Amino acid sequence: MTRRPLSDDDLQAYVDGRLDAARRAEVETYLESDTEAADRIAGQIADRDDLRARLAAVGAEPIPARLRITHLRAARRAWFGQRLGAIAAALALLLIGGAGGWLASERWHGAPAVGAEAPVADAAIAAWRTYAVEVAHPVEVSADQETHLVQWLSRRLGRRLTAPKLDALGLKLIGGRLLPAADSPAAQFMYEDADGRRVTVYVRPGGDAEPSAFRFERAGSLSAFSWIDAKLSYAVVAQTDRDRLLGVARAIYQQYEAL
Repeated sequence: MTRRPLSDDDLQAYVDGRLDAARRAEVETYLESDTEAADRIAGQIADRDDLRARLAAVGAEPIPARLRITHLRAARRAWFGQRLGAIAAALALLLIGGAGGWLASERWHGAPAVGAEAPVADAAIAAWRTYAVEVAHPVEVSADQETHLVQWLSRRLGRRLTAPKLDALGLKLIGGRLLPAADSPAAQFMYEDADGRRVTVYVRPGGDAEPSAFRFERAGSLSAFSWIDAKLSYAVVAQTDRDRLLGVARAIYQQYEAL
């Protein structure tokens, strides 16, 4: 049987340790022939191991009540009930016929979505590049109206939000804004250190996605950590090194976990 060519997904799965023995051997053979790719993969594995070591203490903490099996099973049953309702509604539309039936058919058969949602880190990085460089108008609502800002963004996203307190890390809130996303608005909180360097916290509804671990990405001079928790997607972005940004990400995670 002919094996499919190697892809970026195979390389990522190799880094994550998710390949079977045969596929892993193929990747290792490829890396032996491509030193540039081998160096890049080795760096990603080193980053993975370093992050695991740094977050080992978090892994040893008690599992939050909302992530325990009983809670997740209840949430899954509720989701299944909602899906049945959606299917029933779609079938009802199909029975109407005419224009209504045509529209329902387009939705049911999966017409291509326009403006599909980008990964949260990509969206957060794009928002940083747009607004963190602004001198006169970096935020829509300034920090002196923090209560109004948080209430407004919480109402628009339909989730309880907070502007994380990052003063202990040398970061002062300067304000925030509402941003567009594919299916719902997103929120951006902006911070600044004593040297004027800016850090943004990007939050948007994460749908039914399962909670995820921190994921680190670099885009040019920007670093980003992203994760999903409690049906919200988060990303923190800054022009800084990975270690310092990891401390910021952990502080944000812990504060939202306490809500």
